[in-house]
Amino acid sequence: MLAFVGIVVSLMQTLVVPLIPQLPSLLHTTATDASWIITATLLAGAVVMPIAGRLGDMFGKRRMLVISLALLVVGSVFSALTSSLGMMLAGRILQGLAMGAIPLGISILRDVLPREKVGPAVAAMSASMGVGGAIGLPVSALIAQNADWHVLFWAAAGLGVVSLVLVATILPESPVRTPSRFDFVGALGLAAGLIALLLPITKGASWGWTSPLTLGLFAAAALILVLWGILELRLASPLVDLRVSARPRVLFTNLASIAVGVAMYGMSLSFPQLLMAPTSTGYGLGLTMVQAGLAMAPGGIVMMLLSPVSARLTARRGPKTTLIIGAVVIGAGYVLAFFLIDAVWQIVAASMVIGAGIGLAYAAMPALIMGAVPPTETGAANGLNALMRSVGTSVSAAVMGMILANMTMSFGSVTVPSLAGFHVTFAVAIGSAAAALVLAALIPRSRSAVEEPPTNGTSSRSARRRVSSAA
Repeated sequence: MLAFVGIVVSLMQTLVVPLIPQLPSLLHTTATDASWIITATLLAGAVVMPIAGRLGDMFGKRRMLVISLALLVVGSVFSALTSSLGMMLAGRILQGLAMGAIPLGISILRDVLPREKVGPAVAAMSASMGVGGAIGLPVSALIAQNADWHVLFWAAAGLGVVSLVLVATILPESPVRTPSRFDFVGALGLAAGLIALLLPITKGASWGWTSPLTLGLFAAAALILVLWGILELRLASPLVDLRVSARPRVLFTNLASIAVGVAMYGMSLSFPQLLMAPTSTGYGLGLTMVQAGLAMAPGGIVMMLLSPVSARLTARRGPKTTLIIGAVVIGAGYVLAFFLIDAVWQIVAASMVIGAGIGLAYAAMPALIMGAVPPTETGAANGLNALMRSVGTSVSAAVMGMILANMTMSFGSVTVPSLAGFHVTFAVAIGSAAAALVLAALIPRSRSAVEEPPTNGTSSRSARRRVSSAA
């Protein structure tokens, strides 16, 4: 059920991708302003994940999960009832705020399941992030081509209601709490710093990378995040415990998450353009958006199917080994794509290999994080790790988008990325996978003392019995 919730929440990221060319006319605005429909959701998701995790630790993870899904439903209804830019932005921001459901779900699994069930469950929940994004494109394209575009948001609202009912009726509340005061100043500081950082990353190509606005926001982000870090170190109950986050096991896992996020989004950005490029280019395959989305779907399905394999691998060899293997598989997939892009089946095969690597890596990351932090910090730590993945995808979108926008070729009035541009993006993704491999190798293999906390003994078992009885 939680994996289903994760897929539904992840769908929001690709929900409007098929509408991008028509958004300016549909919303009666400019192309630049219409692009905020996607940017706003990504920013809201990035900001909310560590905050939702911390609130879950304090006030109940199930309660915050219900709130997250309620925001998704409200945002979807807002978007379904409007054709104006302002209301659509409000709805898309609310949809983005639901992204906190994924780290909350991962944390609940640690708290309420028996130890032997946690690994496979967390692997499935982690894979839902990639699955939702992969299947969202073809499903959204099919709906957009065969019905009024508002149906996309009614469908999202319906899925949100189903998820909300399931969580409210089936899911037990986690017995693990962190009683403390919420760090409002820290939350505002983190939100301001992340927006100042991610906004120029996502909009720098259109604003100009050396424009005063872009450089000014980067400088503001650096200043705000430094001041925020100083504040967090001085608080007894910070939003993010930076001392815990600085532990090598947590630090290198989060840095590897950024690298994996960069490599993952390279496939989402480049492969559909390759599949839809005109055949007259000499490399394009001339597919429609629906066909291209269907060709990308197997990669997402592989992520989910591999979740039990990654769990068994983690149980036998440890999450560090799983992350290393995942990084190697991701790199191998892009090497295949570098040399084999002459037919649809070759790109599908490459996407499935990359999807397998992402599934392995995403399953290992929460296991590494939860093995290095106390149970009372699980929500916030998982939220921070999910944020690092979002930073990676944002950086990837900026860098690879810039490459494909500048390395182009013209066919009459149509300008498309050149084959050399695609090869450069694949090389960047291979380099990111290599960086993830190096960072994973630096993660200490020795288990931290906190990985076997006393609460996982008799008291934890009794807590789980109480939860089972309540359920």
